[in-house]
Amino acid sequence: MIMNRRPLGSTGLEVSPLMFGGNVFGWTVDEPTSFALLDSFVGAAFNFIDTADVYSVWVPGHKGGESETIIGKWMRLRGNRDRVIIATKAGWEMAPGKKGLSKSHIIAACEDSLQRLQTDYIDLYQAHLDDPDTPQIETLEAFARLVAEGKVRVIGASNFNAGRLSSALKLSRENGLPAYSSLQPRYNLYDRAEFEGDLADLCLKEKIGVIPYAALAGGFLSGKYRTDADRAQSQRGARMDARMNDRGFRILDALDEVAAEHSATAAQIAVAWVMSRPAVTAPIVSATNLPQLDQLIAATRLKLDGASIGMLNQSSA
Repeated sequence: MIMNRRPLGSTGLEVSPLMFGGNVFGWTVDEPTSFALLDSFVGAAFNFIDTADVYSVWVPGHKGGESETIIGKWMRLRGNRDRVIIATKAGWEMAPGKKGLSKSHIIAACEDSLQRLQTDYIDLYQAHLDDPDTPQIETLEAFARLVAEGKVRVIGASNFNAGRLSSALKLSRENGLPAYSSLQPRYNLYDRAEFEGDLADLCLKEKIGVIPYAALAGGFLSGKYRTDADRAQSQRGARMDARMNDRGFRILDALDEVAAEHSATAAQIAVAWVMSRPAVTAPIVSATNLPQLDQLIAATRLKLDGASIGMLNQSSA
């Protein structure tokens, strides 16, 4: 099967149009199911996998690194390290005192990630969130050392605003340091404001690959949360309050209408919409079972026409 790969900004990396979000591995998905999902994803000619050192420190009894550990074991057993592009992140709090983008923390965090992933290099190493307490030049010099040592191929940023991303790019240029070549923002049909505008324009201008997370807005855009009863049936339901409003339901109505026209599901249309945005390289999606993953993969085969995109844009404006 030939998959249409997309260039990740100007990195030279060619990635599949969907990225698998590994936050579920070792959390809502056990190791055997994680392996089955990864096998299916790669078997469908997709190659882009996202994780972070902090996944899943929020689970009682976990200390972080559970997702990376599962991915590392899977790559070793399958012998496929050279066929996948692994992105991981550092900077979120792992434990008291273990967080941020200081040189010492990034160097130590990278070594830990490499061990858990059972690899000697990370394809895309990302600053998980901005750290206003550390000079950006210190962070970039730490990344430069990892790139020079061959431990990291390219670097990216996650959850940065336009001003901070722009200043980091300027520092990289002025000091001959590796530059952030990708951005991981929250972006979906409901959450548009923080990415569209200055940030999206900057990414297009600087040829930065964009790999948005929360493509389904925590599951809201799948259409499964429409009533208080729906909300009560899921752990995530409690977080849907902010989206269950006139605008949210207007978006769901538009998704239903476009889905019916394309013989697709609301979730597939929501993912296809993100994929269609000019600045986007590959949205990050997660699945906890094979039918769910198959449905998301099928979204890459959808081609939304101008009228459908216009309706979705208008409903979510």
